[in-house]
Amino acid sequence: MGTANQIWLYDTTLRDGAQREGIALSLEDKLKIARQLDKMGIPFIEGGWPGANPKDVQFFWKLQEEPLTQAEVVAFCSTRRPHKIAAEDPLLKAILAAGTRWVTIFGKSWDLHVTEGLKTSLEENLNMIADTIEYLRSQGRRVIYDAEHWFDGYVNNPDYALETLKTAKAAGAEWLVLCDTNGGTLPHNVSRIVKDVITSLEIQPDQDSPQLGIHTHNDSGTAVANGLAGVVEGVRMVQGTINGYGERCGNANLCTLIPNLQLKMGYHCLEESQLTQLTKTSRLISEMVNLAPDDHAPFVGRSAFAHKGGIHVSAVQKNPLTYEHIKPENIGNERRIVISEMAGLSNVLSKAKTFGIELKKEDAACREILTRIKELEHEGYQFEAAEASFELLMRQALGQTKSFFELQGFQVHCDRLYGEGMPYSNALATIKVTVNGEDRLEVAEGNGPVSALDSALRKALVNFYPEIAQFHLTDYKVRILDGGAGTSANTRVLIESSNGHERWTTVGVSPNILEASYQAVVEGIEYGLLLKSTMKKPVKSMS
Repeated sequence: MGTANQIWLYDTTLRDGAQREGIALSLEDKLKIARQLDKMGIPFIEGGWPGANPKDVQFFWKLQEEPLTQAEVVAFCSTRRPHKIAAEDPLLKAILAAGTRWVTIFGKSWDLHVTEGLKTSLEENLNMIADTIEYLRSQGRRVIYDAEHWFDGYVNNPDYALETLKTAKAAGAEWLVLCDTNGGTLPHNVSRIVKDVITSLEIQPDQDSPQLGIHTHNDSGTAVANGLAGVVEGVRMVQGTINGYGERCGNANLCTLIPNLQLKMGYHCLEESQLTQLTKTSRLISEMVNLAPDDHAPFVGRSAFAHKGGIHVSAVQKNPLTYEHIKPENIGNERRIVISEMAGLSNVLSKAKTFGIELKKEDAACREILTRIKELEHEGYQFEAAEASFELLMRQALGQTKSFFELQGFQVHCDRLYGEGMPYSNALATIKVTVNGEDRLEVAEGNGPVSALDSALRKALVNFYPEIAQFHLTDYKVRILDGGAGTSANTRVLIESSNGHERWTTVGVSPNILEASYQAVVEGIEYGLLLKSTMKKPVKSMS
């Protein structure tokens, strides 16, 4: 089972995580995620329930054709049905057809679920557990037994709950996993109950199998804490999902569990080089499931090592330990200096360095930049979320930018049209700009005023700057800054742009939403052109 400090990670993102509301993974998504988890060094990857749907069947077939490099892919299924024979159960035949060495079988621990859910006897439930595991073992499979609703079952009827585990152990299960399926157990009770299980079943952690695992849900907000509590008491397998995805409130978040276990508690989960892929894996999978990354997630969030207050920045520059509990590079993240009205000269100097600009405190430009930031943020600008706009501001103060074009004016016309019983909107934008002394007048349509304005501006400029053809808007956010002012309120617009390689965010503020949008669009184009100019080498993502 490994050394005394080895923790076996079991990822169930592809099954339990995919049960989160709003997540729908394609076959290709599942394969890509599995390969990334394999690359990161996760030992067990639960692929799904073969036979439950065609997608999962195809997933296991694909991995038979092109196996993972180091991870064990695991098939998941329930125990056989009441009063049936395991060898004749079609669900178990599908499990065998999946061709995995390891199989996870879940069974009932809570007598309430046996009598009310399965509508069978407590004795028959034990027979189901034993028959299923013995049959799979006879077919050469290694078995992980997930004790569903374990903690609730133990609280309600400890003797019976323990009997289910003893039955699974006697039948040949190599791992007994205690599941907090409803997510309602708190850490102190997890500790107490795990101790009881180890004593009752005479489990010897770090010796020969069987060993204990833990599977926790986050309905009480304690899934990670419960997993850590279980490990402290002797659990050696931790099940969870990337980013904590899962049904209802989610599962234990492996992106939080892994660094806590390895960097804080001294257990071994991954090789150091694999641990540095944690942030990348978190963000890659968030993109694949089409959910925005949580910027404030522990360890892997974009803001996890962001410093905004001037005092914080000054201290971190002297010694990162002053405001960072670990080195962000250990888990593949990075320190970020945030620019805002709370910024001091330390923020400006540090941020300038990330753009390849060397400044000193005594430089007049430093004070000019800091004063300008505070003035603009007072008006409603927000540079912590628009770092490209901040870099433009900084380079303008240093005389490192040029005027790519000059606006002469624009008009936007919107119609509400009706056709085939379905109303729809259409926008037409006209814009006039001067480029290199030449006036350009262009018109473009869009599915909204900002889209039309953006298209018209690009048409006017693309002949002068062909690279603009590669630019496109990837996100558009609007915030009303003073709602009490009604329709005359100041509006802040954040626009994210991309050229297919880098992404950057710019900001505009005005009582007129079109003017604010235009400001952000223009800066987005200017920044994209700046990336291609000789004044600046391409930088990392500004998003």
